[in-house]
Amino acid sequence: VQLQASGGGLVQAGGSLRLSCAASKRTASNNAVSWFRQGPGKEREIVATIPWRGGGTVRLDSVKGRFAISRDNAKNTVDLQMNSLKPEDTAVYYCAVARRPYGSSSPADYSYWGQGTQVTVSS
Repeated sequence: VQLQASGGGLVQAGGSLRLSCAASKRTASNNAVSWFRQGPGKEREIVATIPWRGGGTVRLDSVKGRFAISRDNAKNTVDLQMNSLKPEDTAVYYCAVARRPYGSSSPADYSYWGQGTQVTVSS
């Protein structure tokens, strides 16, 4: 499975971006997909996850109420809508396919990763 993440960019604080993760194969539709992020000098952290049946969950407390995850299994895509962006949201965002239908916060539980897309929020 190859993952292509897109949608990152430079945005002012308070703005919005929509990240999209496209999977090359339908295999990804049977597994959970998550978005992680890694800021400068920080460890990779999970942002949100969505199981194969849908009904995503935002896992990172600092973005709850501002971010939302969704998926379209017919199109093999998983999107991350990010609203009210803050400078501290600046990071490289990665999508990843889990080894099983339900997500995990541990990067080790993911078998495929996208190349990452840079999100920069200016103050």
